[in-house]
Amino acid sequence: MYEIGHFIHGKKVAGTSGRTANVFNPATGEVQATVALANDADLQAAIDSALSAQPKWAATNPQRRARVFMKFVELLNQNMDELAVLISREHGKTVEDSKGDVIRGLEVCEFVIGIPHLSKSEFTEGAGPNIDMYSIRQPVGIGAGITPFNFPGMIPMWMFAPAIACGNAFILKPSERDPSLPIRLAELMIEAGLPAGILNVVNGDKAAVDGILAHPDIAAVSFVGSTPIARYVYGTAAANGKRAQCFGGAKNHMIIMPDADLDQAANALMGAGYGSAGERCMAISVAVPVGEETANRLIEKLTPMIESLRIGPYTDDKADMGPVVTKEAQARILSLIDKGVEEGANLVVDGRGFKLQGYEDGYFVGGCLFDNVTPDMEIYKTEIFGPVLSVVRAKNYEEALDLPMKHEYGNGVAIYTRDGDAARDFASRINIGMVGVNVPIPVPLAYHSFGGWKSSSFGDLNQHGTDSIKFWTRTKTITSRWPSGIKDGAEFVMPTMK
Repeated sequence: MYEIGHFIHGKKVAGTSGRTANVFNPATGEVQATVALANDADLQAAIDSALSAQPKWAATNPQRRARVFMKFVELLNQNMDELAVLISREHGKTVEDSKGDVIRGLEVCEFVIGIPHLSKSEFTEGAGPNIDMYSIRQPVGIGAGITPFNFPGMIPMWMFAPAIACGNAFILKPSERDPSLPIRLAELMIEAGLPAGILNVVNGDKAAVDGILAHPDIAAVSFVGSTPIARYVYGTAAANGKRAQCFGGAKNHMIIMPDADLDQAANALMGAGYGSAGERCMAISVAVPVGEETANRLIEKLTPMIESLRIGPYTDDKADMGPVVTKEAQARILSLIDKGVEEGANLVVDGRGFKLQGYEDGYFVGGCLFDNVTPDMEIYKTEIFGPVLSVVRAKNYEEALDLPMKHEYGNGVAIYTRDGDAARDFASRINIGMVGVNVPIPVPLAYHSFGGWKSSSFGDLNQHGTDSIKFWTRTKTITSRWPSGIKDGAEFVMPTMK
């Protein structure tokens, strides 16, 4: 049993609220730690630390800020095994999957090493008679990030890396389900040369979230989680005068055309649907084969692959996937599978009864495959966030295209085909934020932006890429004219360039 507090002004500190939450081992169901839940005093201590440190950090030239991230990337690579285990023991995902979690965050840290170039703005000499005009990007001040359990490394780094590189201080409120890794990342940032106070980690629940949203010294908030909470965070932040970017739920479709390489498509569905036990916002949870023959062949290929999934604790280096994160998550997933059966979908592979010897109290769910799912069913409409793949059969391309187009969510989508015309038409017409062509999980690399459409995203600017630099800075435009170019006398008409 270990205790997890907060990270404020460059060091670990205990909470002062007296409130804690349990951190479970998802493979055994045992409590392995307690985490402090912040009160207003804990949050205020982090904000006071940020306020004291941010002006000097903002005044530090971008090249020196970049050097901190150069060293941080080096430390992430040196400590990769340790960081992956910190994730896996609290989240439940395999160690190799956890390494991927860290690496995708690391790539954003590599991207922001280019902050001297990324933060450059525009200059126009002679915009008018003896007038020069230029814009500059300045940090917003203090930013905050509220992050989910499923990527305790990647998503915090997606937020704090560009925010800090731009000259801001940052308050991170990670998930209380797996809080160890974010604390360790903060320690490594200090080791990399970041001044105390620029990155503070405050653990907590809804009280901490509401404190962040209401605090007048926090200028911008980034959030990833479920759609109902994303709407709440976005609306509350906006009502309190804050800039906000909030990313919600998903129901990601993969269209499989008759000409697709079905072996390639089936392998892609296995990784994208069952990796990390389906607990990814970019997981493929709906397969849409076009034509009955395509559907029958796909089901024939998928069934034995799903039945042979190796499921185990993170300590099993041969496991394909581990348990889901909590007992509540397990119960919700099983309830939705029951609902699918009740609604008439064909449960081809039933993972509800999966038990692992020696881990009977773990939060395991076996891989499930539904066929003949229809758009009116709850398992189609709802984000299950578990190892459940639904097959919705489409008669033709237009019917297949119509499914993701009409769905509430618009995070990611993919098409598998050899036909360039179909792929190009699909990418052009689909109303989804991230599109894969023969790529099952189209998460953009760090120098492009990540973000969905429709009920998957709230706000105008996405995560990482150049959008992140815009989000964590404000543009100031200066128009200058020096005395030698100023005429005598007042001017009462609207200035123009006529």
